[in-house]
Amino acid sequence: MSSEGKRLFNIIILGVSFMFIFTAFQTCGNIAQTVITNLNNTDFHGSGYTSMAIIYGVFSASNLISPSVVAIVGPQFSMVVSGIFYSLYIAVFIQPATWAFYTASVFIGIAAAVLWTAQGNCLTVNSDENTIGRNSGVFWALLQFSLFFGNLYIYFAWQGKTHISESDRRTVFIALTVISLVGTVLFFLIRKQEDTKAPGDEDSANEILGESSSARNKMLKAVAAFKKSITLSFTKEMMLLSVTTAYTGLELTFFSGVYGTCIGAVNRFGSEEKSLIGLSGIFIGVGEILGGGIFGLLSKNSRFGRNPVVMLGILVHFIAFYLIFFNMPNDAPIAPMEGTNQVAYMNPSKEVAILCSFLLGLGDSCFNTQLLSILGFLYSEDSAPAFAIYKFVQSICAAVAYFYSNYFLLQWQLLIMVIVGFFGTMTFFTVEWQAAAALAARGSDYSSI
Repeated sequence: MSSEGKRLFNIIILGVSFMFIFTAFQTCGNIAQTVITNLNNTDFHGSGYTSMAIIYGVFSASNLISPSVVAIVGPQFSMVVSGIFYSLYIAVFIQPATWAFYTASVFIGIAAAVLWTAQGNCLTVNSDENTIGRNSGVFWALLQFSLFFGNLYIYFAWQGKTHISESDRRTVFIALTVISLVGTVLFFLIRKQEDTKAPGDEDSANEILGESSSARNKMLKAVAAFKKSITLSFTKEMMLLSVTTAYTGLELTFFSGVYGTCIGAVNRFGSEEKSLIGLSGIFIGVGEILGGGIFGLLSKNSRFGRNPVVMLGILVHFIAFYLIFFNMPNDAPIAPMEGTNQVAYMNPSKEVAILCSFLLGLGDSCFNTQLLSILGFLYSEDSAPAFAIYKFVQSICAAVAYFYSNYFLLQWQLLIMVIVGFFGTMTFFTVEWQAAAALAARGSDYSSI
């Protein structure tokens, strides 16, 4: 197999592994609050929103050390160990206990930081400036199949049910735990890819993440990775991209946790309200897959770079937010177990709710594929620290959003996303224009990114 063939093979295995793990985890996140609401009349007294706030809070802090961890143990082993912790978190729901639930939330936050830093490094090392757009799209599309498969099962298994029984819960979460473990094992198929950076380049990914038999050298590399993360976080480009990344954290919280809870709380949807959570997740996944396929696989045919894709993403999201505002009751995110009988500005429509799910997924793929692409392009020599900063900002904003989701009415959550989304789009445009100017100065073809 050619060198390029090995690289593409690694990207596909990376995407498939993440697909299995996040089929389990994202389905778990999408139904967690609904399942927990049914448990809270027992000895279990946890909150799905609080758990996710803990996960993303720890996740954000752990990104400060994740490049050092990856530097010491390597990206492949980092992803394997992280996958095991994802599986343990999901397994907690088989026989829930409040202490185990929140403890697992802390550990998965650490694991997530290491997993995504290692993923960013693996993606970048297996790409160059001509293939980073394509590879980002391939990875993203494969990853987002996770939203499709898990939620398809939830839709059919929970159709017509207004209460989730203990048997239903155990069956779902045993299956999700096994699926997560399958994804973890697949990481072993990733083939070692030699770094193509110049051997004398002190800032190369090989310098930061290369293997060494010397424990002292590994510690030096860990310290170097940490210092590089701090240095990069204060560069102009990274600070501008952090505003865009902050928006992806806020809307990640909304579509992966809050919106499904809103749908499940609307009593006017009748006996389908719980199964609609699964259908919503399916259409979020369809939007993500479509966006990843179109904007990643066809990126080489774009003559205009990344900005039009991000512009499409924000327009699609604004349309979704407008329709959700009119369709969903204001108290839906914080409704009690009995749900809500309130009505917004129109009678709740299942069709509009599912359309909004698709739009949320499509818009999210627009932002994330382009962020992955521009980070891989701008920081090809410092991939692990750059992706750690990206996940640090995204996760801390997701944690904040999960925290205020316990208290804020729907209209205020939507308003926050509109404001941050607008400014995040503007800052992305600024960095992309600078990237285009840098390419022109080097005489490269802008359409190749």
